[in-house]
Amino acid sequence: MTTPLLLGLDTFGDVTVDASATPLPMHQVIRNVIAEAELADRLGLSYFGIGEHHRADFAASATSTILAAIAARTKNIRIGSSVTVLSSDDPVRVFEQYSTIDAISNGRAEITLGRGSFVEAFPLFGFDLADYEVLFDEKLDLFARLLAEEPVTWQGSKRAPLYDQQVFPPTASGHLPTWIAVGGSPESVIRAAQYGMPMKLAIIGGALARFRPFVDLYHETLASVGHPSQPVGAHSPGYIAKTDEAARDEFWPYFRDYFGELSRERNWGQEPTPERFDAEIRGGALFVGSPDTVAKKIAQDANSLGLQRFDLKYANGGMPHEMLLSSIELFATEVAPRVQALLAN
Repeated sequence: MTTPLLLGLDTFGDVTVDASATPLPMHQVIRNVIAEAELADRLGLSYFGIGEHHRADFAASATSTILAAIAARTKNIRIGSSVTVLSSDDPVRVFEQYSTIDAISNGRAEITLGRGSFVEAFPLFGFDLADYEVLFDEKLDLFARLLAEEPVTWQGSKRAPLYDQQVFPPTASGHLPTWIAVGGSPESVIRAAQYGMPMKLAIIGGALARFRPFVDLYHETLASVGHPSQPVGAHSPGYIAKTDEAARDEFWPYFRDYFGELSRERNWGQEPTPERFDAEIRGGALFVGSPDTVAKKIAQDANSLGLQRFDLKYANGGMPHEMLLSSIELFATEVAPRVQALLAN
């Protein structure tokens, strides 16, 4: 890989627990997320992202507000959403929010747009799930036009039209970096390429290498429609401790509870087991282990997918704030330099 791999962090503001395993109130969780971002900035990581959710197990619903606070308290790290659920939001307001964050941060804002893997935002904001596809298609089309930062004339079926409308504030650079989040759909890959936007692979299970056909499809589509090459990133869960054994032992109960609840909620039919957990660490999407183990896995997957960025979803379930701070520190001070050394060879 000829250029350094950018390494960042993602969180959904998972509701964490204290030393007695009591869930913290959401207001404390939000303050802790800001402190985690400040640590990531001090340690020199490239990105800090927050994903939008509207559930009892996640505190980050108003992500742009939290990011504005982070923007004012950090110096160098890029900040943005690890997913903004554009389908249930208004593209004009989203652009206004993130161009404002860009101003507060002196040009460090970016945004990742997606449909989200949870659907609680649709009934909450009065949208019909039957319009799942058309809502995202139309709103993405409008958002893409807003990125030109020129007067917009646009009409769709799910939002009032715009006629020669300028949206404020513009960014100082005239460019708000915007990624498209992609799960398991080739159609989403093609859509990202057709708009000429960078693609972020959201991978929570299975080997990352299996997404290589998506990366190839993305680059082929970019070329076919005449867009220049764009970055590809990936986002996966993980946890770092001093040793592989410590990382597994410390992370397992939170993984078991978190993904067990998701499995029951979504009828996956597979409760987490220690065997599946270990298999996902060895050959899947869990980046769990010592700094050396995690660095080797990141470097291997970055090479196999041709990544320009990797973001670790460092918060998974109720993991205490102190565990998260320790994992962030190891990721920045020990994993990151090892990854760069491996990729340079």
